Amino acid sequence: MGVSQRRGSSLKASFFVGTLWLLWMIITACACPKVCHCTDRNGMVVQCTSRNLENIPLNLPKDTVILLLSSNRIRHIPKEAFTDLHRLRELDLSHNVIESVEVSAFRGISEGLRTLDLSNNHLSSIPKDTFAKIHARVRLSHNPWHCECSLQEVLRELRLDPETVNDVSCYTSVQEEYVGKPVIQVLDSGINFCNFHHKTTDVAMFVAMFCWFSMVTAYIIYYIKHNQEDTRRHMEYLKSLPSNSRISKDYDTMSSVL
Repeated sequence: MGVSQRRGSSLKASFFVGTLWLLWMIITACACPKVCHCTDRNGMVVQCTSRNLENIPLNLPKDTVILLLSSNRIRHIPKEAFTDLHRLRELDLSHNVIESVEVSAFRGISEGLRTLDLSNNHLSSIPKDTFAKIHARVRLSHNPWHCECSLQEVLRELRLDPETVNDVSCYTSVQEEYVGKPVIQVLDSGINFCNFHHKTTDVAMFVAMFCWFSMVTAYIIYYIKHNQEDTRRHMEYLKSLPSNSRISKDYDTMSSVL
């Protein structure tokens, strides 16, 4: 085989491998999970609503622009759950049973996301940096929120959906009087949950110090009483012995101690 023939065969092989690789990339980018329904509308709309899902589907199309995961049984959003979906604009996770969201759950999509719906879940708290760099309109209504300092710091950085903001209420609170009230309404009235946190910490430290002091005092009192009892028993013993000068001296010494 001549040089030109070998070169031609090599080019054909390279072209064939390149074509296969390109085809695989296209298939991967456009693949739709079996449990979902995908529609191309200038980007993929992935419909996974009401499919009894317990986890975020794997191998979602990389050109997904809308991802609908509402009305499932998802409990946890792991870190970097959507990291390859750089074109994602709308993410609906409402009406699940989500109890926890990891700090980096939305890494990779945070800056491009426009709508994030976490309403009607089981969230009571969320890490402060979970929504870092997110500029999306966020829905957090109808969750059993615990109103305290960390929630206040999270909400301060968010752009809450104005239509549902009054449905973000205190299910529990560091102060019972705010239970059942909209969080934003409470914060707008001038309440600072972080001040309650510091006061609670100070009270806990005071109680701990008081308990420690009480234990030390009780031990000292017990130690003194125990020694007195031993001294009395020793004196009674000395009294029961035959009288002599040495015993008398010991008795006088013990009497002076008491």
